[in-house]
Amino acid sequence: MTTTELKRLLGQNPDKKIHFILPDFGLIPVHFHITEVGHVRKDFIDCGGTRRSTSACVLQAWVADDEDHSLTAGKFASILKLADKILPSEELEVEIEFEAPLISQFPVESSEVTVDTVVFHLTTKSTDCLAKEKCGVESAPSRCSVTSGCC
Repeated sequence: MTTTELKRLLGQNPDKKIHFILPDFGLIPVHFHITEVGHVRKDFIDCGGTRRSTSACVLQAWVADDEDHSLTAGKFASILKLADKILPSEELEVEIEFEAPLISQFPVESSEVTVDTVVFHLTTKSTDCLAKEKCGVESAPSRCSVTSGCC
């Protein structure tokens, strides 16, 4: 989900509660806070020598002891609006950073709107070889090794 899609969804449902469903189908406790909206950019060189860059809007979800707290879509939208100054694009993919129990970043895979809630389904990230053609991974995965210079 991009920041544009997220803003549109929140704006269309300002009075609804927010739920985040983790990849293991657990739920981030409903009394979470969004404590950070960040632009995270990663510049790197893959194992084949190609220079690459990724960028995302990362929203930190934090759970406090105030169990009476519940974030509405409208309040969430206003927090997101504060970051307009630092987000270089409206088309950044959105990730939720949450300590469950280790700090992890979960891309927002999909959403659904119910009678009183906007539900976001989170997914996991995976590692991958971005230079498979140089490693010969597609035809023979065992050929990619530290000694071959591709991994």
